[in-house]
Amino acid sequence: MRWLAAPALALAVGAPVCSRASVSQEAAVVDHAADARALDRIVVENYAYLDRFIGGVPPRSAKLDAMREAVSDRRTLLAYAEAVMASLADHHAITGSSFGDSWAVIPSYADLWIVRVGDAYLVDAVRAGSKAEAKGIASGDRLVGVGDVPVDRAIDAYWAEIGLQAGDADRDAFAARVLAAGRRDRPRDLSFARDGVTRRLTLATLYREVAKRPPVTVSKNNGSTVIAVNNALGDDGTIAAFDAAMANIDRDAPVEIDLADTPSGGNTVIARAILGWFVTKPSGYQVHALPSEQRRTGIARQWIEQVLPRAGKHHRGPVTVRVGRWTGSMGEGLAIGFDTIGARVIGDRMAGLLGAVYDFRLPSSGLVVKLPAERLMAMDGTPREAFTPRSP
Repeated sequence: MRWLAAPALALAVGAPVCSRASVSQEAAVVDHAADARALDRIVVENYAYLDRFIGGVPPRSAKLDAMREAVSDRRTLLAYAEAVMASLADHHAITGSSFGDSWAVIPSYADLWIVRVGDAYLVDAVRAGSKAEAKGIASGDRLVGVGDVPVDRAIDAYWAEIGLQAGDADRDAFAARVLAAGRRDRPRDLSFARDGVTRRLTLATLYREVAKRPPVTVSKNNGSTVIAVNNALGDDGTIAAFDAAMANIDRDAPVEIDLADTPSGGNTVIARAILGWFVTKPSGYQVHALPSEQRRTGIARQWIEQVLPRAGKHHRGPVTVRVGRWTGSMGEGLAIGFDTIGARVIGDRMAGLLGAVYDFRLPSSGLVVKLPAERLMAMDGTPREAFTPRSP
């Protein structure tokens, strides 16, 4: 349950590796303690969902304060930043860098979706094709243990590590999902109960199982062409791959767009490129609001993002969109956009990730934190995270 357990700092992909000399030089010029204080201001000024907290104030504790006061280098700054992000209980609030043993990012590196029902922590969904599915874990199973510790005590310990208390259902479900996803550098030791029988299982971390796949996969299902997006809504190659798939489909034929494996989100360029196949005029597909501007100026800011038709690319036939718990962020934006333009969106509840994420770079160290800074809504005002698809 440690926040400072990592032996080394693992920087984001593509970041330079620092030598001992450069680390010493950085320590001489970087004010890490000032960045810790700046992080607190960034959250208060920019986090779009402060209304989730009592009085609109992010959770604080004596332990968090002590961690902030102890920040003296990049390692302790990152540990504090991870703790602050965890305190928000928001899977969309993360750090841009990480330790080797940081908690897994959810839903990208999770294969179990845990919800709290009463006092129980139930498996709500299992990721298709995962090791968890191969081990026979199924929806309705109860998560009852993490290692040698009962799950409720493990959740207590998770929050106690940063001086916060368990007891809120939504926040405790967040912690249960984190514990079920585990740390990045080791297998998970989890116990599940079903029909009075408890099984203790070892599950590999998903950080060891990243497979290379094409951006989209095309198949047939009951007369429909299915285009599955393989967690590639941030890959520019997805546009060409999707266009090529659509070009081989009769314009009046039924199409199913499978977004059930898009947990890592993506960008609006790719989303608009996909949606552009299915509109004949400029059409709104989601509403944005920027609370930070209202906090700063007293004037609310809200706008509609549109999708435009794409020249020579239009599909007239019926469209079905499939989603699930591993439809996250931009995948969720696509779902509400498709719903707005009249497509049939089916499947299970989505990840419910909050808002649009901005990168905030701490002024002295350059460490990046990622925070939901925009609120996102469907055209009818439904918060994106509250959108409910139709049953299959």
